[in-house]
Amino acid sequence: MAGQQQFNPGFSLAGAVDLESLKHQVKAEPGQDGGAPAAGGYVIDTTENTFQAMVQTSATFPIVLLLWVPTDERLIGMAKTLGDAVNALNGQIQLSRIDISQYPSIAQALQVQGAPALFGLIGGRPMPILQGLPAEDELQQIVDQVIPRLIQVAQQAGITGSAPYAETGENENAGEDAQSSQEPQVPPEHAEAHRLAQEGDYAGAAAAYATVLESDPSDSLAARERSKALLLARSSEADVRVVRGQAADNPDDVDAQLAVADIDMIGGQIEDAFNRILDFAASHRADMDAIRQRLLEYFVIPEADDERVKRARRRLATLMY
Repeated sequence: MAGQQQFNPGFSLAGAVDLESLKHQVKAEPGQDGGAPAAGGYVIDTTENTFQAMVQTSATFPIVLLLWVPTDERLIGMAKTLGDAVNALNGQIQLSRIDISQYPSIAQALQVQGAPALFGLIGGRPMPILQGLPAEDELQQIVDQVIPRLIQVAQQAGITGSAPYAETGENENAGEDAQSSQEPQVPPEHAEAHRLAQEGDYAGAAAAYATVLESDPSDSLAARERSKALLLARSSEADVRVVRGQAADNPDDVDAQLAVADIDMIGGQIEDAFNRILDFAASHRADMDAIRQRLLEYFVIPEADDERVKRARRRLATLMY
């Protein structure tokens, strides 16, 4: 995703894990008596091998990242509180837990020195929430205020999908109906495009959604997902600093300005993206075709009644005519 740092698997464990955790180590593994809560529901455990895929799914639904050491008894209550809070929201957000004693390279990528640390992840953009053990009232504030705010910010960015539900070993007999009721329903005609997007083939997903739209131009979900796929295909691997630097150095280059707008859209800064393009259009009328096409893609990503879209549409119409 935009601005994402690369892993260094050779990173030394020293400094990545709070050595104090060794004094509070429990023998029980997560899910065992006396151990931390097991993953399941809308709580997943992420490794180096699955980290990139997890980051990519934050373009579909928001994620809370918990960097922890699951055998540290001080963190068991925190993990349970966060897991219960996320599971109560029925897929609006996912909790991804990362054991930095096993995967210190992830801690380095996120510039974390010890456990616990907490981040929000929306559209591939990590947002620091907490570093260090929270007091009880701080943890409650995260549950009551921060997590709902992350969901709200994601929705404003057009990220409105549902996280998949996974049974735990404790409730694996709950039945398939309970699981299927929690999982997002993908229309059959969207299945191939959805699969490609989940695998990170955004260009392929955009082409597949375009095929769906050829058959049904009124399919608003396909139009939204196609625009998101096009956005991620262009800019999901972009270096934010390079893109912004090129735009600053080339203020009259439409492609440079559109690239920054893509970065803003991925980061949920929708109004900034709209205003950048429209401000550029006001003084560069020769580039209106490219500007109009990009804005039309953007307009279908938020909800149709989003006031920012309405204002931008009115301004675009004024500039066009």
